[in-house]
Amino acid sequence: MSEPTVTACVLIIGNEILSGRTQDINLNHIAVTLGEWGIRVREARVIPDVEDIVVAAVNETRSAYDYVFTTGGIGPTHDDITADCIARAFGVELVTSPEIAAIIEQRPAPPDVMKSRMRMARIPDGATLVENLTGGPQGFRMDNVFVLAGIPRVMQAMLASLEGKLRGGKVIQSRSVTAYLGESQIAGDLGRIQDRYPDIDLGSYPFLRGDRYGTSLVMRGTDETELEAMLEEVKSAIVAAGETPQDVQQG
Repeated sequence: MSEPTVTACVLIIGNEILSGRTQDINLNHIAVTLGEWGIRVREARVIPDVEDIVVAAVNETRSAYDYVFTTGGIGPTHDDITADCIARAFGVELVTSPEIAAIIEQRPAPPDVMKSRMRMARIPDGATLVENLTGGPQGFRMDNVFVLAGIPRVMQAMLASLEGKLRGGKVIQSRSVTAYLGESQIAGDLGRIQDRYPDIDLGSYPFLRGDRYGTSLVMRGTDETELEAMLEEVKSAIVAAGETPQDVQQG
């Protein structure tokens, strides 16, 4: 029996992402890291700081995927509502984490500033902490939902602390090849190849370099034998269309 695929969804929370003022780079890091752990990101959503929307997204995705990772919305300001939303999604109250509070109190501040900072110590009742390797306030976990910071450096430190602690399947491998062909010139062959290897994802990505159109073909899956076989068929299709396969890579 084949090893089951372990799946994940990423929820990127923040009006600043949707407005275009801030460019998200967290999804790429999460997807690559989880892939190395044998966890496949099947869906990602960018959602606003709106409680009803966040709660609905969390409840929908936590039942559909093995893991859900959220980024953003756990800071000290009024619009940092992720902790509130997770508590509501699970039907529990918010409590103050003494561990997080102790870290926050290490940095002296006026009472009003400290009060704002203490918002970061609020976690849903029953949550466990996700270590923050930068030494700052931790994230937290509720069941299969992991709540991480939005600041990339901090998010990466939190995610790194989870290595070896999550269930994973086989690690995703990849093969890729480039050809100076339009997608339509080999679309039929690619469709037939994909049908022969249903467990391998075959993606076609067009590009324009200088004045030449081309296509990058990427194969992703867990069975290296099938990956190699598909790669050879794709290369043969490129040759049959009158071009030479280029930039063959594996990873």
